[in-house]
Amino acid sequence: MLRHKFLASAALALAVSFSAPAFAQEDAIVAKVGEMEIRQSELDLAIANLDPQLQQLPDEQKRVAALSGAIDVKLLAQGAVNEGIRDTEDFKKRMSYITDRELHNSYFRTHVVDAVAEDEVKARYEKEIAALPKQEEVNARHILVKTEEEAKAVIAELDAGKDFAELAKTTSEDSNKSDGGDLGWFAKGRMVPEFEEAAFALEKGAYTKTPVQSQFGFHVIKLEDRRDVQPPAFEQVEPQIRQLVMRDKYLALIAEAKTEQKVEIMDEALRKGYEDVNKAL
Repeated sequence: MLRHKFLASAALALAVSFSAPAFAQEDAIVAKVGEMEIRQSELDLAIANLDPQLQQLPDEQKRVAALSGAIDVKLLAQGAVNEGIRDTEDFKKRMSYITDRELHNSYFRTHVVDAVAEDEVKARYEKEIAALPKQEEVNARHILVKTEEEAKAVIAELDAGKDFAELAKTTSEDSNKSDGGDLGWFAKGRMVPEFEEAAFALEKGAYTKTPVQSQFGFHVIKLEDRRDVQPPAFEQVEPQIRQLVMRDKYLALIAEAKTEQKVEIMDEALRKGYEDVNKAL
């Protein structure tokens, strides 16, 4: 269901990772380093951009970690200013890139993140669910024994009217014997091929009339029920579906921007690589 492409995923991750918090109306000064001030807004930014491991800390510890980092930044920033680094071409180029990135992220938040409506997400969920191929799953029990002769003896007892679950409790060597051999619901691809083929071939309520051999031994299988696989509930996949809607909005913005601004790539290898990647979007 989740058909994210590389460039769109990277852009989404970049934009979300540099999210800015809402600033309080009163931007209080929380610390001073020499003549430089650290205001609450700057501390909020530092908290929002903490390393993922530090983001797991309690709120007050996060504030302290962020303030410590902000103070370190101010201490060395002043040294950089004193040495004239701010006026170098290399610094100006990096600041230009950072400015473009932050403008991209702000535009992204406004036109993608904040523009996603709940009904859009639910509609996309319904579309994705409708596109899923129908798949069947079965509910089965089994009795596992070591030899074919033991399996045939089990089948004979079932033919004589013995209850399958009770026989599993006393005969099966599988770990689920105490549950009467209950395997629960499973779809194709979950069990070994020999077992799966025999289980899905049974009618509801029937059991295998010949032993089924697998790498684990010999099985006698009973089919309790069958049904179509149930799709995941909306609440389970809502974050992934929201990402799909955001991806589509982002790609639409990029496509529109490309009609308004010409993209030229001078390096032949880079141009071909860029075109190949974008063909897949």
